[in-house]
Amino acid sequence: MAAASESSVRRRRVESKRASSEEDEEEEEEKKKERETEPRALRAGSYWLTRIVLLRSIAFIYFVAFAVAYNQNKQLIGERGLMPCEDYLRSVKRYVGGKIGAAALAYTPSVLWFLDWSCMDANLDGVALLGLALSGFVLLTGAANMLIMAALWALYHSLVNEMVVIIISAGWESQLLETGFLGIFLCPVWSLSQVPRRCPPSLISIWTFRWLIVRIMLGAGLIKVRGDKCWRDLTCMDYHYETQPMPNPMSYYMHRSPWWFHRFETLSNHFIELIAPFFTFTGRRMCAVNGAIQVLFQVTLIVSGNLSFLNWLTIVPSLACFDDAALGFLFRSGGGAKRKVLEIQAEEAAGRTPKPTRGMLMRRVVNVSLGVLIGCLSVPVVMNLLSSRQVMNTSFDPLRIVNTYGAFGSITKERTEVIFQGTLSSDPKDPQAVWEEYQFLCKPGDVYRRPCLISPYHYRLDWLMWFAAFQVRSLSWDSVFFSSPPPRWVRGEHFRYKFSSPGSASAAEGKWWLRKRIGAYFPPVNLEGLRGYFQSRNWAHPHIPANRKLKS
Repeated sequence: MAAASESSVRRRRVESKRASSEEDEEEEEEKKKERETEPRALRAGSYWLTRIVLLRSIAFIYFVAFAVAYNQNKQLIGERGLMPCEDYLRSVKRYVGGKIGAAALAYTPSVLWFLDWSCMDANLDGVALLGLALSGFVLLTGAANMLIMAALWALYHSLVNEMVVIIISAGWESQLLETGFLGIFLCPVWSLSQVPRRCPPSLISIWTFRWLIVRIMLGAGLIKVRGDKCWRDLTCMDYHYETQPMPNPMSYYMHRSPWWFHRFETLSNHFIELIAPFFTFTGRRMCAVNGAIQVLFQVTLIVSGNLSFLNWLTIVPSLACFDDAALGFLFRSGGGAKRKVLEIQAEEAAGRTPKPTRGMLMRRVVNVSLGVLIGCLSVPVVMNLLSSRQVMNTSFDPLRIVNTYGAFGSITKERTEVIFQGTLSSDPKDPQAVWEEYQFLCKPGDVYRRPCLISPYHYRLDWLMWFAAFQVRSLSWDSVFFSSPPPRWVRGEHFRYKFSSPGSASAAEGKWWLRKRIGAYFPPVNLEGLRGYFQSRNWAHPHIPANRKLKS
């Protein structure tokens, strides 16, 4: 009996080992199959990594834009700014019937309606700082959800609605709002995962970015060939580097390029803006070619000028032309995001995709709705592109969701600058009066000062002065003076500016610019003489003591 029992135990042990060995073999076989199906490199056609790159890029532009707002908004539209936004809000409130309701929000969407107007500077700072915090988080982590991206869009919308109407009318503000709006639909509603498994990037969302870069380029290209003759005779680049709003040091040297190179630049511009965008619709490879062309084009513009964050922003939708396989080199091989994408692609190759949940189905409905919305709002934009009376940098809806763009439809052939001067003399006509020039932070003034390099940052007032220099307009005289005591009289002088020639005697003296006086831009005025000017605009007349510094 004992021998039989021992034999039975040994038999069970052998069978157990055999079964265990078979299980191990089966498991090893499954792993082997998984390794065979697992891609060694990222496969084309997915956009998980593309989404991360897009979100970080949008966040970077938001961060710069909110930094500009934090540093300059109080001086421009604050309580004692050049054009206080509170005055604008009150005028809108009167226009819509004296109530802050749907009509006011439709006319000027802004969170400032609901804040305490007696602390407007604090409100402007708070909006900018919150925007900096949220965009900084997305920039650092590469993760966001719809709530964060919607908050960024609403916050910047609140500032743009004040700034565009009162101070600026720059196309990149609407372009950032449109780009930011599209960024909302890249993200899951709640999750902050870089690769949220149940919220794959929508192809519709990717195509809305591609459609944006197509419209930006076509708008810029068509406004040129319909505009200034120099774009058709290929001579515009002979003038552009010298006369653009705020040249940088490289502009000085590129302006002196040979004539044939300037012709090549102009022809290349037409190809990039009018032909390359159509590559987007001709398959994956050519779409990526267009993306690469547009990125390199914008980098060239960044190197050669200070166009705010416009060129950096235009790179963003171009990135949607690349899929994960194309952008994989930007991510570490052992990094979490890239590893997760490889795992997802392996599961898809093995046919183990998760079943759609109710949330995923609802998300598909939202994505289709986004496509329909963008399509409908694109109709007037396309009609504008086809029109011989094309306008640029225009919004066709109050939320600036889909806009039309364009730049440099005409090129100024000569650079003129308004130079502000002040004197402490009691008599501005006194030949002995000493007039001191006041320098802006970036725009040309002192001929010995090297052109600035600030992109993607932006000095709004310097930019406006470029427009003022070749337009007849009135300006607030107290916008640039920091001296103490303040001048008794101020005047504006009009000068024509040209780059000095590298290697010339002027350049050897350290002069970046040569200038020649055109005449007076506005005659000497004092504070009392501006009383009527202030009263006509319903401004309080400032009584400035001798030791007060005027605001910029």
